[in-house]
Amino acid sequence: MRGRPANGLGVAHRLRGPETPAAFAREVRPTESGHNGVMESLTDPAWFIAAGLVLVSMAFAGSVIRRLPLSTSTVYLVVGVVLGPLGLGLLLVDPVAHAPVIELVTEVAVLISLFTAGLKLRLPLRDRAWLLPIRLASVAMVLTIVMVAVIGMVGLGLSLGAAVLLGAILAPTDPVLASDVQVSNAFDRDHVRFTLTGEAGLNDGTAFPFVMLGLGLLGLHELGPMGSRWLAVDLVWAVAAGLGVGTLLGTLVGRAVAHLRSRFAAAVGMDEFLLLGLIALAYGTALVIGAYGFLAVFAAGLAVRRLEREVTGDEPPVELRQPVAGVDDGAELTAEAAPAYFAHSLLTFNEALERVAEVGLVILVAAALSAVGIPSAALVLVPLLFLLVRPVAVLVGLAGADLARPHRALCAWFGIRGIGSLYYLAYATNHGLDPALASLMTQVTLTVVAASILVHGVSVTPLMDLYERRRQGQGRVEPDIAGAG
Repeated sequence: MRGRPANGLGVAHRLRGPETPAAFAREVRPTESGHNGVMESLTDPAWFIAAGLVLVSMAFAGSVIRRLPLSTSTVYLVVGVVLGPLGLGLLLVDPVAHAPVIELVTEVAVLISLFTAGLKLRLPLRDRAWLLPIRLASVAMVLTIVMVAVIGMVGLGLSLGAAVLLGAILAPTDPVLASDVQVSNAFDRDHVRFTLTGEAGLNDGTAFPFVMLGLGLLGLHELGPMGSRWLAVDLVWAVAAGLGVGTLLGTLVGRAVAHLRSRFAAAVGMDEFLLLGLIALAYGTALVIGAYGFLAVFAAGLAVRRLEREVTGDEPPVELRQPVAGVDDGAELTAEAAPAYFAHSLLTFNEALERVAEVGLVILVAAALSAVGIPSAALVLVPLLFLLVRPVAVLVGLAGADLARPHRALCAWFGIRGIGSLYYLAYATNHGLDPALASLMTQVTLTVVAASILVHGVSVTPLMDLYERRRQGQGRVEPDIAGAG
């Protein structure tokens, strides 16, 4: 690693004592064929029985869970512990050895969630309200990376490259697990929910250049002379091209479907194929041209929603807000109804996929964390991230913005970490990260994600209930976003 410790850890071993990351990695390596590891455990009949019982139980207990003062992800986390090595031992996961599987699964989950986020954001891009999520996904995110990197170098003894990489992994907020604080539908006009949804949709893509920067500083990616390649290709081109190609493909597909449905009554009832096809098309095309696929998929969702708004207007009639009921396969739609039907049906199907992904991935997080354990370094990082880094980054990022103080406080608290961080972790591991460094980062990242699920999951219901009462009562301090309907 040219002048720094080969594993990028520095004095991190001394913080952990004899329990080094490499030792933890050895402890959770697959040792019994058919029982250890993700792929082996997934072929065990007992796992299928357990998975079936979990899903059926969650379906029957859904109404009860929704009344609990915590998020559903918190319940799934407990289920994961029960199924993991600390419980029944039905799901034994080595997150380092099985990083390729985890990268693929989390990649798909994030893509589905990003498209959903794009479909929910109906506000036109020219509206000034977009400045809030953009500032959080740029200024606040960069500050988060810097502060986490400093903590990593000072407190964890990481090299510069490893510290930047850790900051980039932990910086993005989560579009999968943050549904309780995001807009409930495309016509939700709330400032805070819109800001948090837009931030989560954007920063899962805007964090990618800094993941590449961290890998480059570790000698695992070409940065170019004085970082010129990173600046021109990884930062400017990949971000701009990702947003551009997603917008183009989302617009083209949306217009084609609207035309077919309004003119020829075609393509009705095939929305699942259109959804998955558009996501895959936007993502694959972005990767081919060296752009960020996450941003392309988010932009494609925004483009489909923008097309609906252009046709139906700022305040569409009630029948066009949820236009699915009563529409049969082969039914002819008006030119006004076709884009609304397309956008709403895509959102409905995508939200169902998102819920399934949430169950599986949170259970996986709990099982994996049970296997690798919680490093002492994470016990310092977690409170600093939630109580210092996130609030400072948000306050600086939103400085001067027209947002009430209670709303800033909610944005500062609900920086939920989740599946996006797991994806970046697996991506870095699969790109040649030193095993000992990968093991430490895995332990830290899993701990942060699990802690976020717990603390944000427990606090989300009382805080958001208080917030909604404040909005609807006489103490309401700020109107909804104008024109978001």
